[in-house]
Amino acid sequence: MANTDLSNRSIDTIRTLAMDAVQAANAGHPGTAMALAPLAYLLYTEVMDHSPANPQWPDRDRFLLSAGHACILQYATLQLSGYNLSLEELKRFRQWESLTPGHPEVHHTPGIEATTGPLGQGYANGVGFAIAERFLAERYNRPYDEIVDHRVYCIASDGDLMEGVTNEAASIAGTLGLGKLIYFYDDNRITIDGTTSVSFTEDRAARHEAQGWHVQRVDDANDLDRLRETIASAQAVADRPSLIVIRSHIAYGAPHAVDTAKAHGAPLGEEEVRAAKQALGWDPDRKFYVPDDVREHMNQTARGLALEDAWQQKLSVWSAKYPALREDWDQVHTGRPRPGWVEALPVFEPGEDVATRDAGAKVMNAFKRYVPTMIGGAADLVESTKTEFKGGGLFSATHAGRNIAFGIREHSMGSIVNGISLHSGMVKPYGSTFLIFSDYMRPAVRLSALSRLQSLWVWTHDSVGLGEDGPTHQPVEHYAALRAIPFLWFVRPADATETVGAWKVALEREDGPVALALTRQKLPTLEETQRDAVARGAYVLWESEEANGQPDLVLLATGSEVHVALDAAKQLDLQGVRARVVSMPCWELFEAQPPEYRDEVIPPEVRARLSVEAGVALGWRKWVGDEGDSISIEHFGASAPGGTVLEKFGYSVDNVVARSLALRTRVS
Repeated sequence: MANTDLSNRSIDTIRTLAMDAVQAANAGHPGTAMALAPLAYLLYTEVMDHSPANPQWPDRDRFLLSAGHACILQYATLQLSGYNLSLEELKRFRQWESLTPGHPEVHHTPGIEATTGPLGQGYANGVGFAIAERFLAERYNRPYDEIVDHRVYCIASDGDLMEGVTNEAASIAGTLGLGKLIYFYDDNRITIDGTTSVSFTEDRAARHEAQGWHVQRVDDANDLDRLRETIASAQAVADRPSLIVIRSHIAYGAPHAVDTAKAHGAPLGEEEVRAAKQALGWDPDRKFYVPDDVREHMNQTARGLALEDAWQQKLSVWSAKYPALREDWDQVHTGRPRPGWVEALPVFEPGEDVATRDAGAKVMNAFKRYVPTMIGGAADLVESTKTEFKGGGLFSATHAGRNIAFGIREHSMGSIVNGISLHSGMVKPYGSTFLIFSDYMRPAVRLSALSRLQSLWVWTHDSVGLGEDGPTHQPVEHYAALRAIPFLWFVRPADATETVGAWKVALEREDGPVALALTRQKLPTLEETQRDAVARGAYVLWESEEANGQPDLVLLATGSEVHVALDAAKQLDLQGVRARVVSMPCWELFEAQPPEYRDEVIPPEVRARLSVEAGVALGWRKWVGDEGDSISIEHFGASAPGGTVLEKFGYSVDNVVARSLALRTRVS
């Protein structure tokens, strides 16, 4: 066990680095870092198996700072424990292009496992990490040969526990008995607005106990022996997640700022920093000071390399015993489907009426054996979204099946899916519900795009065409809202054939999330749709023979409105109007095409352009131009059979023809 004096000076080094970094930036949250420095010290020097020289070592323990505002705590500890994060980067905290941004960002700073900041997300991500760990452990471990065996540690704040997403995540974690989760709740009883007594008074420990968690308490955050004792007890509990409630004092060591709301979200000020350093026995004139013995003591590079070497030896023994499993392990690590998957995709006959959600179900079960580590499920809507791997088993407390019953927990489902994706790249997850409830998932969907994750979102009941459930369940503004998220590909296929293409796009993308919007109602499978053209975002579906590449009018449509636009174009052709129909399943992919291709599909010289989509027109101006028009829905939906609603809102062949003729007359 470490020398007590050296341990205390190491802890105070974390505190002083946190104070100095926040003060230099004149922005940040020093209080929590000062309070939890003892915990961070123990985790990185004694508790966690990690390798600073190789932050991506597969069997490392994962650490998540759900209280992302306290990131300077993690940055200081990463720097001291040997990660490739220089002291200069601490001095550049929150500055342009530094490795120490204002909240942790995955793929940016070595040792950061998830982008946290919006409170509660990291907490729920950790549940996804634990699900992925158990799934891979059950798939690859054999008796006495366990190559997947690590834990997930997380620090959560009062703010995290106030957010509803953590309540959802705690509930499912307890239900699934995720014993590899060990969470620390920083009970400092302070928020930005003041003491928690004004806003947060329930028994948080009892809440977690009721949700199936093993709960312990530490009365003093500075009691290293008690922290060690509770962590060891938590590690011994295999059938339940663990929560350790730690009573801390925000801005510990600062004589005038301790236990104050000001210390939560603002620098202490030069005078208070000096006073805190003096109280800790530190030289108040030294900034960013790391004693040599502290640096040597806290550096974990050698220990990490030894841990990784021991695991590599286990992996070698396992590989020799189970060569087929090793081959599978290596293939899964590529993150790509197994060869032959494209040939296995179904083909739908033209004229066949198929809801795109049903087409999606057939696609999933066609490729399921080619992506054996794809897992996911729906928010209690599998029967409606059709997103289930038949025969894949249910993920439960006793079996890590491929199908996860998330329950009616859209918020945490999104965050858990992100956690699964973040875990290792070996498991590609999906989450599913009705498109309307993407609103509940939006924080997680945004973070999946921000973090460039392999998260897949499958949303069904994608328009007012779902019918009788009415405006509360009918998405109208959602296409525009989701298209507004950078790096998210939103794909709305026209029929079963394009649905195959949409899933193909989703399986092939490696640099970000894909969202599929699928119908409840049946749609005709069109002779003209092209599976592989979906990857280009938009393509010419049909054109009048007389047009010869120079149409009078271009109809642009997505999803269930494509067949209406096609029938209208054929009617216009009979009236002597040279029409072109463009199917636009994914705007983002179309934007990524060369300008020559975009101009070929939507000729700039054709000013008569009409978009046909059952949602708000926001965004369509880019494609229809200043003189174009849109058949859109600028109001909420209505309760009636889906076909009736669509017709009443103008999605009929007759209305598209009439609007097309009026537009052509106006711009000619």
